[in-house]
Amino acid sequence: MPGAGKSIIRKVFREFGFPIVVMGDEVRAEAQKKRLVPTPENLGKVMLQLRKEEGPGVIARRCIPKIKALGSPVVVIDGVRSMREVEEYKAEFPNMKIIAVHASPETRFNRLVKRGRSDDPESWKTFVERDKRELSVGLGDVIAEADIMIVNEGTVEEFKEKLRRLVRQEFMR
Repeated sequence: MPGAGKSIIRKVFREFGFPIVVMGDEVRAEAQKKRLVPTPENLGKVMLQLRKEEGPGVIARRCIPKIKALGSPVVVIDGVRSMREVEEYKAEFPNMKIIAVHASPETRFNRLVKRGRSDDPESWKTFVERDKRELSVGLGDVIAEADIMIVNEGTVEEFKEKLRRLVRQEFMR
């Protein structure tokens, strides 16, 4: 869910030299093509429109060639939001592991407000609407099916240390 800690996961995996593909970049690029300001509402509409026009696995299908081009045995894919996307990825990468990161709604909202990115919510109402939209495309199912679940309610440094242990144990063998 937004604000749970995906960007920190990216940073830690980068420390170990693993490449990152951010699915949201595809949605932001599509919004830019349509000359839309990247607000939560606009990005949500673009995401839903793409899925309506090209199917629920569209973002994953667009990312797969980029992932293959990296030629790395481990690639972090940030932003899987539906089981259809998981299916698209698993068809190409059968050893894929899903890592879900959890933080309470209050914690996530406070983080997003502090972050202040243009697509972050400006109000609790916008935050809740974004969560509902994310869940409507199947994010809850992806979280439920995760191979690894990490809780991120502590400090950034505590979370980074948890992640470093995880990387060493699960991805450096």
